Amino acid sequence: MPRRSFLKDALGAAGIVSLLRAARAADSRAAPAAAEKGFRIFACDWTLQKTCSPDAFEMAARIGLDGVQVDFGRLKEGVTTLPLFDPAHQDRILAASAQHGVAIASLAMGVLNNVPYKGDATAEQWVLDSVGVMQRMKVRVALLAFFSKGDLVGDAVGVTEVIRRLKKLAPRAEAAGLVYGFESWLKAPELERILDAVKSPAIKVYYDVGNMYKVGEDVGAAIRRLGRERICEIHLKDYDDLYGKGSMDFPAVRSALDAIRYRGWLGIEGVKTPLGVEKSIRYDLDYLRPIFPKTV
Repeated sequence: MPRRSFLKDALGAAGIVSLLRAARAADSRAAPAAAEKGFRIFACDWTLQKTCSPDAFEMAARIGLDGVQVDFGRLKEGVTTLPLFDPAHQDRILAASAQHGVAIASLAMGVLNNVPYKGDATAEQWVLDSVGVMQRMKVRVALLAFFSKGDLVGDAVGVTEVIRRLKKLAPRAEAAGLVYGFESWLKAPELERILDAVKSPAIKVYYDVGNMYKVGEDVGAAIRRLGRERICEIHLKDYDDLYGKGSMDFPAVRSALDAIRYRGWLGIEGVKTPLGVEKSIRYDLDYLRPIFPKTV
């Protein structure tokens, strides 16, 4: 191999190693909400139309986001595992995060909407195995989705099974210093019953203000009722329009978060993108920044 090519390859490999080390050393992405002095705003990688892709970080940097929520990826036909379980893909995500200076806010397992955690053995194993992924990537919070086929509304049997499975997950998550937040259509009293049954600081609510407003919950009252100790992270959403033009009262959300002293990550999960994805998310971010500043 020519000396110039050798040096180029060596420097390239060293650069990748440096990026991975920087990404893994970035403990800010694992910081609990209580340690934050203000708010940091991420977008879900699926909102950016970059599900489980390193490319999400380049787009997030252009938009000006602080972070990205990374999904475990979609299940492909004939495959029983998810893309993010591949250590090589984890490294690509970590390298992109470091390269573009955009944190990994949290992980998410959206596939549970179609492969329900409440009844599928494979789904349960995925969640148990995700502990190792979170440890390796140094990400503290993961979202477990309960919509579509995984919906828990009116499903007492499903709720009972979810509680059983969360009780099995909880000790592993606690030992690793991790938190799993379950996001569903359930309202605050029903969420409390699950939390009271599991009894673990590693199992919390992932609260989506847009979803719960859609089903008629008093969002501010629910946030105050659940409190900071039971909410791990929050999605900001408006089903009607760009943020500030629709029905969601984001200043009221800020007041509720102040009441429970929540600081930390807030996620844009955009529904309406009339300007195109990138311009719409930038518009939403520009609207949210004064309401949820980095320093309070």
